[in-house]
Amino acid sequence: MKELVILSGKGGTGKTSLTAAFAGLSSNMILCDADVDAADLHLIMSPETVETHDFIGGNEAVIDPDKCSGCGRCEEVCRFNAVSRHRSGSGFTVDPIDCEGCGVCVDLCPEQAVDFPRKTCGQWFVSHTRFGDMVHARLGIAEENSGRLVALVREEARKRMAADHVDLLLTDGPPGIGCPVIASIGQANAVLIVAEPTVSGIHDMERVAELTAHFKIPAMVCINKYDLNPGQARAIETIAGEKKLDLMGRIPFDPAFTQAMIQGKSIVETHKESPAGKAVTAIWNKVMQSRPMKTERLC
Repeated sequence: MKELVILSGKGGTGKTSLTAAFAGLSSNMILCDADVDAADLHLIMSPETVETHDFIGGNEAVIDPDKCSGCGRCEEVCRFNAVSRHRSGSGFTVDPIDCEGCGVCVDLCPEQAVDFPRKTCGQWFVSHTRFGDMVHARLGIAEENSGRLVALVREEARKRMAADHVDLLLTDGPPGIGCPVIASIGQANAVLIVAEPTVSGIHDMERVAELTAHFKIPAMVCINKYDLNPGQARAIETIAGEKKLDLMGRIPFDPAFTQAMIQGKSIVETHKESPAGKAVTAIWNKVMQSRPMKTERLC
């Protein structure tokens, strides 16, 4: 079994569109949308949900008014300003948005008036799509622990790979280099970094490349909309060579991507013979023939 993770240093570079296109070109794969903070792969995949599970991601402080003596110790020790006094002047309450679930108020309340129940932070799903099964999730508004949720959906996808004898796990990763990204690349065979030809795009690509190098995950690069700034595209190629990142290809700016998304499809379904469609197909073939994707890693 093998896993390819599609990453970018920021949102909006085209990694979800590329993931959907790769799904249309693969014959035996499972999809995983690891961008749980802003999931959007379902907009193209139109999944039919067959399983729904709650994600229990942490704890939340709740003050019992019958036990609270109004001493104010909880407000004093809370570093996140989540505890405030009632307007009536008696007793305290916890703002669930500001509460970080650290538990300090629970430990230091002299009256033991603070409960600390587990809370539901989101949901994760198993769905059928026209290309294969898909494991995805939705984190609640202002909820935390997205890294844990990413790890959970990837683990569930792996289980289904083993049970169904699937060859490839295709993961649409989160943007940036934070905890969710780290959780999305562990044990993967390779990462494909989608870069765009701008100054910030180069910086974002370098950050992701440094992260994958730190965790010893082989990384490759493709340039999206390269023809909008050929000079910056050449700079990306130079930096990729210096960092020993294999360049998989260049995708031209093409309205066909937008036209495909409007139809809820991938570009290889609606415009496979367009310039961008041909470029994506060539990148897919090159990635699948690359050394990292021929090496057994995922277990």
